[in-house]
Amino acid sequence: IGSLMVSNGQVTGPSMYNAIRCMSSKLFVGGLSYQTDDYSLKEAFSGFGEVVEARVITDRESGRSRGFGFVNYTSDDSASEAMKAMDGQELNGRSIRVSLATERAPRTDGFNRGSNRNFGNAGNDRY
Repeated sequence: IGSLMVSNGQVTGPSMYNAIRCMSSKLFVGGLSYQTDDYSLKEAFSGFGEVVEARVITDRESGRSRGFGFVNYTSDDSASEAMKAMDGQELNGRSIRVSLATERAPRTDGFNRGSNRNFGNAGNDRY
């Protein structure tokens, strides 16, 4: 995620946003109803601490909820408390599952997403 350095009392390195992101705790929330949106997800979890972001993941093509989302807190304690209290609870008519979010492993589906695609030998010259 990056590293921060302290020099003469000043923090240097990635942007302040990244520094805040490093300190926040992220929860995975599964089993969401299709009626749950970002706002209602944030409202449901805001009683446990400051929510930095609450996001319901949607399908790219249809825009419909995929049934899961993420909630970011500013503190580990808030995330832990929310996870214990909300796991198994009902939200918008569905029993939800709440756990600590983990980094997703890189895709190995044969597509090289997010980088230059080289076809044949074009562009493979390295000096």
